[in-house]
Amino acid sequence: MRETNRLGAEIQEGAERFGREYQHAAESGFEAVSRSFSEANKGLQVLASEMTDFSKRRFEDVFRAWEQLLRARSFPEVVQVQTQYAQKAYEAYTSEMSKLGEMYMGVVRNASKPVEEASRGR
Repeated sequence: MRETNRLGAEIQEGAERFGREYQHAAESGFEAVSRSFSEANKGLQVLASEMTDFSKRRFEDVFRAWEQLLRARSFPEVVQVQTQYAQKAYEAYTSEMSKLGEMYMGVVRNASKPVEEASRGR
């Protein structure tokens, strides 16, 4: 009978310990996911701001190019203005896409840190 009681107590203690560990893991997992979403939200806000700024700059460049086209007095001048605009636009777009790609990678990296840390038990 003593052996049965001892075995029952060990099983109950093990079950309670498992329950506490499971609850701790669930809580820390929820906290990690919450921090992860928070980081992702911050990063996406920064990206949205960057894309808005880029769009404003592009609009200003288009407006300037139209002004230059309207002031052009000859066909070669029109071609020159258009060529300069196209080169500038291409450079701006490729630069911005590279920058946005790096920013997206940073968002992913920052958003995944809390989950990675929680999975390692930190």
